[in-house]
Amino acid sequence: MISAEKIDLHIHSTASDGSDAPEKILEHVKKEKIGVFSVTDHDTIKACAIIRGMLKEGDPAFICGAEFSCEDELGRYHILAYYDDPEAPSINALAEEGHVMRMKKIKMRIDFLEKEFGFKFPPKDVEKLNFLDNPGKPHIGKMMVKLGYADSINSAIEDYINLLKIPESHLRPEYVIKGILNDGGIPVLAHPFFGDGSQLIVGNDMEERIKRLIGFGIQGVETYYSGFTPKLIDEMLKLAEKYNLYVTAGSDYHGVNKMVRLGDNGLEGAGEYPAGLIRFLNKFGIEI
Repeated sequence: MISAEKIDLHIHSTASDGSDAPEKILEHVKKEKIGVFSVTDHDTIKACAIIRGMLKEGDPAFICGAEFSCEDELGRYHILAYYDDPEAPSINALAEEGHVMRMKKIKMRIDFLEKEFGFKFPPKDVEKLNFLDNPGKPHIGKMMVKLGYADSINSAIEDYINLLKIPESHLRPEYVIKGILNDGGIPVLAHPFFGDGSQLIVGNDMEERIKRLIGFGIQGVETYYSGFTPKLIDEMLKLAEKYNLYVTAGSDYHGVNKMVRLGDNGLEGAGEYPAGLIRFLNKFGIEI
C-alpha cells in the first residue's frame, strides 16, 4: 500500500508536445510528492519505456499511458489508454497510425500558414520539426513565436493554426477503444466536458456522449481535471457512479507549453477518494 496525497494520470513529455524530457518528468513528480503518475503522450508510448527503465524501489507508482485524438460523425474525443503490457501491440499500432496522421497534418498546417498568411518557415526549422517524435500545434506555435509571427504559442494556435480545418484527420473512437481493450488496457474519456479540448459539453449532451462511448467499450472518465470546476467534477462523479465507470485524475501537464501545474486536477484535498478511482488503481496493483 502506498501513500498518494497527489495523483496525476495525464502528463505529456517531449515524446509528444510537452517541454520536459521523460527523465525530467520523473524528477518533477518526485519533487511534487506525487504518489501515482502516468505519462500519456499523443500517439506514442516511447516515454513509458524510458520511465519504466528508470524506476527504482521507493519511487512513485507508474502506469503506462497514451492519448489518442478521435473523431466520428457526432464529434471529437480524446481517449486515454492505460495499460501494463510492456509490448502492447495493438496500442503500439494505434500510436503508429496516429503518428502518420500527425505528420501529414504538420505538413498541411505549414503549407496553410505559408499560403494563407505569407509566413516563411526556414527549411532548417521545418526539418527539425519533422525529426521530432510526435510534433503538434505547440511546436509550430513555438516556431511562429521565434520568427515573430505570433506573440505567444496560444495566440499562434488560436489565431492562425486552428483556422485550418482538416477533415478525416483522426482515428475513430470505436477503433481506438477496441485496440486498447485488445491489450487488456483501460480506455478512459479524457477531459469529458471539454471534448477535444476546445468545447464545453454538459448536461444531457454529456450523458448521451458517455452512453454512446460505453457502447463502444469505454471504461472510465477523467473526472478530476485542471480547468474543471467543483460543480463539473461533481457532475462527472455522479455519471461515473451511475454507469459504474472508472474515475481518473489528470492535470494535462505540458511543461512550459501549457500553463498547467503538475498535479493540478482538483483531487488534492478533495477528501475520501471515490470508489471508481480506487478500483482503477487496484487494477494496476496499486493500493492507497
